[in-house]
Amino acid sequence: MRERADRAEATRRRIVEATVHLHSTIGLAAATVTAIAAEAGVTRLTVYRHFPDLTQLFAACNEHWSAQQLRPDVTAWRRVADPADRFRFGLADLYRFYRGGEAMLTNVHRDWEVIPAEVRRGVTDIDLRLREVLLQPFGARGRGRRRLRAVIGHAVSFTTWRSLCVEQGLTDSEAVEAMTALIP
Repeated sequence: MRERADRAEATRRRIVEATVHLHSTIGLAAATVTAIAAEAGVTRLTVYRHFPDLTQLFAACNEHWSAQQLRPDVTAWRRVADPADRFRFGLADLYRFYRGGEAMLTNVHRDWEVIPAEVRRGVTDIDLRLREVLLQPFGARGRGRRRLRAVIGHAVSFTTWRSLCVEQGLTDSEAVEAMTALIP
């Protein structure tokens, strides 16, 4: 009985690893169940047996990929009291994460519409929480807070980092300073 469970778990892991590999190389839209099955060395039916719907497969893929990354340490961000210092510290940590996960994150953002809505909401919620952690110590009110929230939201966006660092060739540090210059 235990041997069968171990084989099932190994098969599930191969499917998830194949999904992560394909999502980070050819993208989410091109990673069909047929392609995932071939990459994992299983049948399509086996993929569906382990993951009856795409939401479960995407969630497992995200969890596996995330576990392999050095995630931003938002708790450490909160320990920085000075607003500008927290912004720089947090953004540097976030941009380091973006650089490390660039291939996958680029494909995720490019193929955004094929991601199940529940998974998209989770990613969007994370960006909003990061923005709020960086906004909190500023204490701005009214229109100033609205503008500051927009600038910080822009700064924490993966697409902003990608534009500045990949497309325009800035280092992560230069991108952090460019974004800091926008803070009123």
